[in-house]
Amino acid sequence: MDNETFFRLKAFFSQVPLDKEEEHHFKSLWSVKTFNQYDLITEAGNIERYFYFVLDGVQAIYILNEKGEKVVLGFSYSGSPSGVFDSFISKQPSSTFLEALKPSKLLGITFKDYQSLFSIYPDFNVWGHQFFQQILFGRLHREVELLTLSAEQRYITFMQRCPEELKVIPQKYLASYLNMKPETFSRLRTKN
Repeated sequence: MDNETFFRLKAFFSQVPLDKEEEHHFKSLWSVKTFNQYDLITEAGNIERYFYFVLDGVQAIYILNEKGEKVVLGFSYSGSPSGVFDSFISKQPSSTFLEALKPSKLLGITFKDYQSLFSIYPDFNVWGHQFFQQILFGRLHREVELLTLSAEQRYITFMQRCPEELKVIPQKYLASYLNMKPETFSRLRTKN
């Protein structure tokens, strides 16, 4: 792992101070994983093997509805975590898919190594508490938006807060995430 990559990873774990020896150990636990566009990173029915940090690319996490259509639950992108967290933590088969929407380069850490961070470096407990709290609050906020905002309000709110990487992914994924038909998304994109 080069210095720039490690700097980005370390910034994600900014609450965890590491000395030089600890940095060397921490670096050794991560491996680079690359995926082509539309590769399945994690398939429903399989157990998530890694906690990922995204270096490049965009990924979508989704389920299939009764018609076999993708229902997008969320995205990950450069500088964010990725993976099927519930499957990774519980070691139970995933009910969701994780797909690379753009060619993706991720850093992955195994469950065993991830768990070791919490026992070796006590500050990881602070990071873990804050991380999962952010995920919970983000999910609650998303549910409120889906239940209370109109399609146009959801579109505007999303486009105001989303990073540039998400604005260029296939429209059908964004429409699904915002719980609208692709035609509605296209009309709103043209209008706004």
